[in-house]
Amino acid sequence: MSYQPIERQKVYELIADQLLRRIGDRQLRPGDPLPTERELTHAFRAGRSSVREALRMLESKGVIEHCDNGSFAVAGYANPLNSSVQLLLSLDQATMLDVYELRRILECEGAGLAAERHAESHLALMDEAIEEMAAALERDESDRGVRYINADLRFHFAIAEATRNGVMLHTMDALRGVIRRALTSIFLVPDSPERSFEQHRAIRDAIAARDSVAARAEMRAHLVRVESDVHNALTAGAATGGING
Repeated sequence: MSYQPIERQKVYELIADQLLRRIGDRQLRPGDPLPTERELTHAFRAGRSSVREALRMLESKGVIEHCDNGSFAVAGYANPLNSSVQLLLSLDQATMLDVYELRRILECEGAGLAAERHAESHLALMDEAIEEMAAALERDESDRGVRYINADLRFHFAIAEATRNGVMLHTMDALRGVIRRALTSIFLVPDSPERSFEQHRAIRDAIAARDSVAARAEMRAHLVRVESDVHNALTAGAATGGING
């Protein structure tokens, strides 16, 4: 028999593990402030340098975030995922095509689950988003694109909520910033917002009818079309230097 040596954990790792367990057990929730550095030093009976290193470790993982007053608070549950996605993109380990492939994997099945599991409150959220999209299309103001894209995102998050799958919702939240940038790049593509609007209505109707097959198909058609518009917009932007995807 062979045995694996016992790894020694450093004090700061033990402190980070305890704080992480408190967050995992919901004793500390997103937005809750952490005890001060002095209080943690006293509670753990550890040196201030160990406490600081533990906090830096959790911050680098996106578990906690620095506040204006110099303290720390628990970050949103999707924040570590968000940080990982941004890091992959910044290191060129993922592309927008990868992101849309992931969206097809997640959101097509998500639409099917939403058709099976949704409540009327989820449909109400989708309807509100669709109404806001329609209102934005009728406006001539400079903020019409922002209003439309915000409503577009709310629609997709309503579907994620309707799946009643927490991991699905948090994963979508991690992709929020990337999706927003992609939508911004294609909003001015002729007829793209109008086509998107009609496709959102078709997705909503399939979900409302509890037709999971149709919901998956409508979502896939929508994402394939949007991916094509994103690709064309980014290609044009690369040629002219006018679009930052």
